Amino acid sequence: MSNSLQEIVLAAPRGFCAGVDRAIDIVDRALEKFGAPVYVRHEIVHNTYVVEDLKRRGAIFIEDLADVPAGATLVFSAHGVPKSVEAEAERRGFNVFDATCPLVTKVHVEVAKLHKEGFEFIMIGHKGHPEVEGTMGQLIGGIYLVEDVADVAKVNPKQTDRLAVVTQTTLSVDDAAHITAAVVARFPNIRKPKMQDICYATQNRQDAVKVLSNEVELVIVVGSPTSSNSNRLRDVAQRSGAQSYMVDNADELQEAWFTGMTRVGLTAGASAPDILVQQVIARMRALGAVSVRTLDGVEETIKFPLPKGLK
Repeated sequence: MSNSLQEIVLAAPRGFCAGVDRAIDIVDRALEKFGAPVYVRHEIVHNTYVVEDLKRRGAIFIEDLADVPAGATLVFSAHGVPKSVEAEAERRGFNVFDATCPLVTKVHVEVAKLHKEGFEFIMIGHKGHPEVEGTMGQLIGGIYLVEDVADVAKVNPKQTDRLAVVTQTTLSVDDAAHITAAVVARFPNIRKPKMQDICYATQNRQDAVKVLSNEVELVIVVGSPTSSNSNRLRDVAQRSGAQSYMVDNADELQEAWFTGMTRVGLTAGASAPDILVQQVIARMRALGAVSVRTLDGVEETIKFPLPKGLK
């Protein structure tokens, strides 16, 4: 390959957010306190490295509570769960710790509160994503999913006097705004959240990638294929005019991507640990990069408390 690669430019912020830190910490502490195995419903966060590391230490990841033995310790993932799963776990007497991100819980609380006031909901999100299933599963009915602008025309709520919109927390900020505008155009009286549902970390990382994309020719996003927020970072970089690839780890980097590139940007999704970023930097140095620079960005200081029983 050409040895033109000179500089790696790091986005800031990047990598773990407070919700991911808390979720992993919950599994860590449950393993310390109760010993292996600790059962986790769904991947605790969408990152292969994190999940494999916790598996080695005694976490067992399941999708169906039927796979959890009586009396076991069970952790709900950061994405949240439907009410039916909470009820089944309580009925079966598991020792449950809820690692749902507090920003997702905020959406659940808002849905429950407005439902009591007679509201129906339009949810903007990706079908099949566990966060969407968890939020929609807060209700038995009266919540309608839209994935894009075209879906908005197909929604038929039972009434439009009391209608509210909620969103998945890890969407593209620009996409969510675009779809929300279409929802408001069709339902002008719809209630919007007091603060947008998209989480601060998703917004910060997307804003940082927009800045990064103006400084580089190529953006590498460290994140797993199942990670919604990591996929959105790649999308944002591409829309901002930079080539972009997402990799789960340094082994997935391809030499050909860097041919003719002098300055390459690097970021990581909110569920990707820093060790993976460091490994990608080492691989890019081996391919010729001579310096690493970090852009100025928002400093994140938010921390979320652990559940009772694990502090």
